[in-house]
Amino acid sequence: MDYQKLIVSSLKAIEGYVMFSVIAMGLIQIIAIKFSSDINKVKFRFLRTISNNIVSEATVGCFLRKNIFWLIEKDKKLAISQIILSKRWNHLFEQSKAIS
Repeated sequence: MDYQKLIVSSLKAIEGYVMFSVIAMGLIQIIAIKFSSDINKVKFRFLRTISNNIVSEATVGCFLRKNIFWLIEKDKKLAISQIILSKRWNHLFEQSKAIS
């Protein structure tokens, strides 16, 4: 076994995980800044008082977890919607073809 290669690949995996985590947090912060007023209008969870005009990352994360599929389904023209629907259709078609 080449332990040096294993260590390097492990380090690359950790760096990749951290990189994607930072990108995801940045996207959540951008969403929080840009769409705070829209998220505050929707009462999807209990907040005693709104203490700031900009919602927290936790609030954005909770909103996305509860509504991401609804948001994608709402606009069929989005590229991500078309990708998901095409994959879903192909997957269902392949399953029915295998059963027949």
